[in-house]
Amino acid sequence: MKRFYKLVSISEAGEGFGILLDGRAVKTQSGAELRVAHKAIAEYLMAEWAAQEVEIIPDSMPFTQFVNTLIDRVVVERTAMSAYVLKYLDTDLVCYLASEPKELVEKQEEYWKPVRDWFAKKFDCELKTTSGLAALSQDKKTHQVIKDYVESLDDERFTLLQIVTSACGSLILALALLEKAVSAEHMMRASFVEENFKEELYNAEKYGSDPLTEKKKRVTELDLKTAEQYIACL
Repeated sequence: MKRFYKLVSISEAGEGFGILLDGRAVKTQSGAELRVAHKAIAEYLMAEWAAQEVEIIPDSMPFTQFVNTLIDRVVVERTAMSAYVLKYLDTDLVCYLASEPKELVEKQEEYWKPVRDWFAKKFDCELKTTSGLAALSQDKKTHQVIKDYVESLDDERFTLLQIVTSACGSLILALALLEKAVSAEHMMRASFVEENFKEELYNAEKYGSDPLTEKKKRVTELDLKTAEQYIACL
């Protein structure tokens, strides 16, 4: 879609802040008004719309996409989305460990163990880990504690948790980011431990990285940095 507006501004009416394009409210894909509770987030939204040039490129507007997900999906589909997110607990990236080679094992410990330790302290639950092929089943207590926590989140924080969990394949990492226990940078390294190890092994710096992996990294990094910025506004 071509850019059709000249002026981007923030409107404040009642509770929350909306975005105006030449005085007209921006709408979500479902037709609801794009409105947020925090002015700092509205300023990020305004900056995204103002930065569009000849064409409007949705992939360059992560805050707008986050808020669209919040309004159009989470508000109406939260129960199903919560169930989907909670399934990650038994398949979580940071609980499935390599047994070799030594260098990969060490990298996993460097980036994953601190997060598991944080989780155990924060939620008073020890996570099971495995280096085998069989799927894990975390304890019922762990499932209940995390279910209660996820259900207690407001819709904004749940939206962030859901997006980050899907982006990095780890509910545990997403919880740590939401609680400001890790940075987006640590999350990136933790999410791509195996891929980064392979790139070093095959000298990707000289011969080039896998294009699909590079694309996934770019998308994930944008999601994680946006989530970190969003959390800081709450």
